[in-house]
Amino acid sequence: MPQQVQGVVAPGKNEPVRVEAIVVPDPGPGEAVVKVQACGVCHTDLHYKQGGINDDFPFLLGHEAAGVVESVGDGVTEVEPGDYVILNWRAVCGHCRACRRGRPWYCFDTHNARQRVTLTDGTELSPALGIGAFAEKTLVAAGQCTKVDPAISPAAAGLLGCGVMAGIGAAVNTGQVGRGDSVAVIGCGGVGDGAVVGARLAGATRIIAVDVDDRKLETARTMGATHTVNSRGGDPVEAIRELTDGFGADVVIDAVGRPETYRQAFYARDLAGTVVLVGVPTPDMKLELPLLDVFGRGGALKSSWYGDCLPSRDFPTLVDLHLQGRIDLDAFVTETIGLGDVEKAFARMHAGDVLRSVVVL
Repeated sequence: MPQQVQGVVAPGKNEPVRVEAIVVPDPGPGEAVVKVQACGVCHTDLHYKQGGINDDFPFLLGHEAAGVVESVGDGVTEVEPGDYVILNWRAVCGHCRACRRGRPWYCFDTHNARQRVTLTDGTELSPALGIGAFAEKTLVAAGQCTKVDPAISPAAAGLLGCGVMAGIGAAVNTGQVGRGDSVAVIGCGGVGDGAVVGARLAGATRIIAVDVDDRKLETARTMGATHTVNSRGGDPVEAIRELTDGFGADVVIDAVGRPETYRQAFYARDLAGTVVLVGVPTPDMKLELPLLDVFGRGGALKSSWYGDCLPSRDFPTLVDLHLQGRIDLDAFVTETIGLGDVEKAFARMHAGDVLRSVVVL
């Protein structure tokens, strides 16, 4: 029977979000209803509110979430009621050409639940990244649920559902950082700090964090950065070169996603080094680089979509590493808040006051 619960809705472009009664349908074939325990406040949710993703208002916001499966529809074998899960926004199909080639993290046919959560008047809500987890309960495709060890707190676990996974994966999966490598990370928000953690986990010996905010640089140092550069005070490319014996870093990760930061990443890498773009640009942005420089420097220019992660492989592994004390996912949680505090959390995020606010239900 459909359930009425509370959720955070963005009613229109740049309008304040509000907590409203929403209706969650029973799960259909291949779907699951999840009782949400925690959900991080991500920049992507703010972009949805601002109309920066699309204009399919109203939106049910929230996507960095962990919770417990309450019920499942017909044909579901991945999870069962009672499973503690992290939600992901790329449920792989298993049948497309990428999946058939053994590269499911590049799946070309990821999917979400077919049914929609609605307002009480029947208005359909567009779930953020196919999840919509600023809610007491939500409906997702069963493949969006990844079972993990319940010993990890929901606030920390949920962050693997997007930003932290994107950053760690940018370093480990896409950048393929190796032991002894030098790594520079441009932009030290949640994704950038995830990249710092990933670089340290992979065995990088020199990890250079770059930002314009000294507070963020200090946080990056606590996450594992060995050096910090405030790019307001000078050319970050020259600073990175000075810290790498004049050569540039083996891997440079752009966690901002702007033409100017990408150019910095391109020229701050060593010859035959790797550039990883994990920050998300806007549709209007253009990049110009001398083609001879692209040719002459060699190496690799890569984009990292969701950290090139495979949730079924990466989420349980990272949770286990956290429980072993090898990475600290709790360090990403700046504050815990309620459903009614999301609008204030957006303001704090915009001001750079938090790494992550997390809604706890």
